[in-house]
Amino acid sequence: MVHVTADLLAVLLEDAADAAPGSVSIRLTPTPAGEFDAHQPEVADLDPSTPVLTHFRLAAAGNTVSSIFGVEIGTPADGGGARFVSHPDGDATLTEADDLAAVVLVAVPPWTPEDVTAYDRAGEELDLTVVDAAPPEESLPE
Repeated sequence: MVHVTADLLAVLLEDAADAAPGSVSIRLTPTPAGEFDAHQPEVADLDPSTPVLTHFRLAAAGNTVSSIFGVEIGTPADGGGARFVSHPDGDATLTEADDLAAVVLVAVPPWTPEDVTAYDRAGEELDLTVVDAAPPEESLPE
């Protein structure tokens, strides 16, 4: 099962809609459920180690290798993490052309949460749960 916050999914779907007819491929990072405020019922019943997708990573400016070949040198060899990709052609099937990760969320028009399918690296469909919970507040170092 894959968990993603409703706010993150909304931002990703907006990006996909804005990019259409082009596609997007965005690296995602999780926060363990145990780091959320325990008073949020959507995550209170999850095992504290359960990863919940909460953030996306912007592509680094000037990352020529990634831009041309779709390879992120900084990504661990095991391909950990997750990725959001859009298929503006409406085909929700995971393809070899997609940037693969341990978990891949594939979105198709009309870009609603119901139009997102989760897959593992092998292309097996996974259950996707959207949680209405806010990740812990973070601040940038001064």
